[in-house]
Amino acid sequence: MAEAQLDPRRPLGRPYRTLFAASTISNLGDGIGLVAYPWLASAVTRDPLLVSLIIVAQRLPWLLFSLPAGVIADRFERRRIMVLANTARAVLTAVVAISVLAIGDRLPGPDELDGIEAALDTNVTGYLVVLVATLLLGVAEVLYDNTAQTIMPSLVDEDQLERANGRLWSTEQVMNTLLGPALGAALLVATFALPFGVDAVTFALSAFLISRLPRRVKHVQEAPAPSTQRASMRTEIAEGLRWLWKHPLLKPLAITLGLLNALATMTSAAFVLFAQEVLRTEPIEFALVETGGAAGGILAGWVAADVSRKLGQGPSLWATLLVSGFTSIAIGLASNWLFVWAMFAVSMFFAVLWNVITVSLRQTIIPDHLLGRVNSVYRFFAWGMMPFGAILGGVLVAVGDAMSSRAFGLRLPWLVGGVLQIALLAYAAPRLTTARIEESRAAAIEAP
Repeated sequence: MAEAQLDPRRPLGRPYRTLFAASTISNLGDGIGLVAYPWLASAVTRDPLLVSLIIVAQRLPWLLFSLPAGVIADRFERRRIMVLANTARAVLTAVVAISVLAIGDRLPGPDELDGIEAALDTNVTGYLVVLVATLLLGVAEVLYDNTAQTIMPSLVDEDQLERANGRLWSTEQVMNTLLGPALGAALLVATFALPFGVDAVTFALSAFLISRLPRRVKHVQEAPAPSTQRASMRTEIAEGLRWLWKHPLLKPLAITLGLLNALATMTSAAFVLFAQEVLRTEPIEFALVETGGAAGGILAGWVAADVSRKLGQGPSLWATLLVSGFTSIAIGLASNWLFVWAMFAVSMFFAVLWNVITVSLRQTIIPDHLLGRVNSVYRFFAWGMMPFGAILGGVLVAVGDAMSSRAFGLRLPWLVGGVLQIALLAYAAPRLTTARIEESRAAAIEAP
């Protein structure tokens, strides 16, 4: 029995399988939204700045709400938080579906947007619906995602974390960027409202499955007992911030990922316009472009742990920065969506490799009673930079358009972003080394 318990390939357990099923279903909905929301945004406005503001609204909650979300994850039962967050997402998405039905007669059909440039006037009502819904869904996403990462160490043992995370992300990629977008495109061809209705159902099903996690087994965190001595939220946030800021590895890791995510968001802020006007994609082709990320992510989810061991964790992180930069430049020069598909596949392989290494690392070295707060501070830096990247992306499109042409403007964020991602290696390489990672793991094991 002792040998079996030391085998990292042993079954991951029923609680993990329940979370896996819930995540799979909700990520199918996310994949549907990956096509439906940008296409809807491009139907209500062709202004690249307004389109980029929708991405800002999606990512702004990570800047404004991630720190309180970490305290909430440490204070309350994590299973219940996840149920409430996905229930809220189901309701909000249903409202979007109803709203789109109400304004549908004032929108061009999904198949009428191929190749349209800046000729359409902004539909103010439709734009506000998309903007507000995106902002509120972002708040729920912050609460759900931060809690989901903090609950994982209570579902599986430490030596299973990389495998558990890898399997989860591999399936998330299948749903989020392969099956979901394909289904979203098919639904979109029928009517604008249908993808959002189906998306709402997936969130509701996910919430139901999470609610089925057992309440009182050792793998599931129970709600902490009420305490009159509980510190204020500001004090608890400060505790998490101090812990991360003093850590010799997590601090540069958070800064690096924040800058990397800002640059990645800069490139994707007006991607729907780039895909329509430069790559000349229709809804189905737009969905297929996104499946490139799925192909790379699925493969990485299954082999990331092995690649990390063979390459070394430090070099694996460095490779992510280099590959991300070069693929961004290549996309900025491309005119064929199949080539962009291939670049997405390569880039996403290394992005998932990065995630498998760094998330498993955080789950290992951060004390459980601080995990929610420190995780949220980390993601505050890592994801909170995205709104700034989205704004900068919209500005670069406008500047490039004014300087040269609309096509050049849509290419410019990819070219600038790629160069800056490669340059980021100068900061990251000496700080994110395999030796420093192993030292951090050893220190966490020795800590009382």
